[in-house]
Amino acid sequence: MPGSTDSHSHSTTFTPDSRAAWVRLGIALIVGSIGSVGMWSVVVVMPVVQADFGATRGAASLAFTCTMLGFGFGGVVMGKLSDRFGIVLAIAIGMGAMLFGYLGAGYAAALWQFNLMHFLIGLGAAATFGPLMTEASHWFDRHRGLAVTIAASGNYIAGTFWPTIVERGTAYAGWRATHIAIGIGCTIIMAVVVAVLRWQIGSESARSHEDAPPPRVDLQISTNALTTVLGIAAIACCVAMSMPQVHIVAYCGDLGYGVARGAEMLSLMLAFGIVSRIGSGFLADRIGGLRTLLVGSIAQGVALMFYLFFDGLTSLYIISAMFGLFQGGIVPSYAIIVRESMPSNVAGTRVGIVIFASVLGMSFGGWISGVIFDATGSYAAAFLNGAGWNALNIAIVVALLMRARRRRMAFA
Repeated sequence: MPGSTDSHSHSTTFTPDSRAAWVRLGIALIVGSIGSVGMWSVVVVMPVVQADFGATRGAASLAFTCTMLGFGFGGVVMGKLSDRFGIVLAIAIGMGAMLFGYLGAGYAAALWQFNLMHFLIGLGAAATFGPLMTEASHWFDRHRGLAVTIAASGNYIAGTFWPTIVERGTAYAGWRATHIAIGIGCTIIMAVVVAVLRWQIGSESARSHEDAPPPRVDLQISTNALTTVLGIAAIACCVAMSMPQVHIVAYCGDLGYGVARGAEMLSLMLAFGIVSRIGSGFLADRIGGLRTLLVGSIAQGVALMFYLFFDGLTSLYIISAMFGLFQGGIVPSYAIIVRESMPSNVAGTRVGIVIFASVLGMSFGGWISGVIFDATGSYAAAFLNGAGWNALNIAIVVALLMRARRRRMAFA
């Protein structure tokens, strides 16, 4: 009956910031923590795969590049799918891509096949990052910023436990069997969790953002120009960021500490990154996105320089923890800056473009660091290369802050 249908719809109306919203956020965090395995597994197996195929470090690093390209491209595709058909379908398609990617990588007969499969793996991981952050923003009003950063933390939570699991699996069963097991196991677990999320969400659609607050900051620069500048800044900071994240495992192996120690350092780095990622949301609420980005970028540069001067085992553990604590909030800061300085009706697209730029920086940085290692026989020049790109990022952010300062002075 029409009356009963209306009554049922009203009784199941979702309330933002409610207990149900937090339950959904918890489920989303679990999905992100499992689905983001594709971002970190390749970092751990890279030295073993390199030796197995008799390849150079640069050639083996292309697997990470393919993963990041798939992640960047997938963020756009999965975001559009989520906007049109809902988050559940987007994640389901991502699960399929991840399954085929890991199975294909496990059975790869040549390095180029292994690398190509990681594009699919990255595509699958993308469904559990950007689209989940967007979806979480629909569930909250008062705690929207915190919710988005929590959803984004699934990527780093994955980095705290997956590297060790992948390293142990590779040591006991080999990298091929480990890839096959990840593909099948994660698909099954995610299918169950996503089914629960589907039950929680029901058939509701995303809420509109037409009433979102206007921009707070005027940098006296067009939206297109600011997007370009932020994209360049994102590339620069992520080239620097990729050096320790992509090569710390191989670096520890070269120093004689073993890949297991490197995997532990990566996990430690990303565990502290979770603290930084969530904390950056609180900091940005006080000092703004640009200043938060500047703080993170300067701190990241300092940590990179420490890698140049200290290579003892204990020192590397400490520096890796510092690096994670310093850089975890950098990428979310770009989303905050976009929202602070651009209209809400274009913010989603602009965030996607800037995040894609950061992915390009990560993929290029991971590859060029391997090439530099092949050319020099050490990672010292690669760390210096990262520091140089980081300096470019700082210069861009300072220029934007100076522009904003002149704007305020003009109205004084």
